[in-house]
Amino acid sequence: ENVTAAAAVANIVRTSLGPMGLDKMLVDDLGEMMVTNDGATILQKLEVEHPAAKVLVDLAKLQDEEIGDGTTSVVVLAAELLKRANVLIQQRIHPTNIISGYKLAAMEALKYIREHLTKQVSELPKDCIYNIA
Repeated sequence: ENVTAAAAVANIVRTSLGPMGLDKMLVDDLGEMMVTNDGATILQKLEVEHPAAKVLVDLAKLQDEEIGDGTTSVVVLAAELLKRANVLIQQRIHPTNIISGYKLAAMEALKYIREHLTKQVSELPKDCIYNIA
């Protein structure tokens, strides 16, 4: 039930993700209409009561406050991790082992990013640094 609720929230915003994302038409109780493809706005307007779904909405809110972007991606990723964990639980894998696996995967992903996808500022040409600034 928790995974289903989280997946439902993710499915609402999933289609608004990316440059080809679709707009959503939101209508409030007073009949006011808003069209947006911003995940933070969509989730803010939802009236979510399920505790697991609220966690995803709160996660998106925190992402928006701290970073200002990526709310839809965070919700979709978190819901997908929950779905995959649920499959593992149904295979009788203990939740502690699943969490350990997720932590190990996160550490490996960060290691890969550091080793292959980052550069020291001193390694960059000056014109690149000027363009970034």
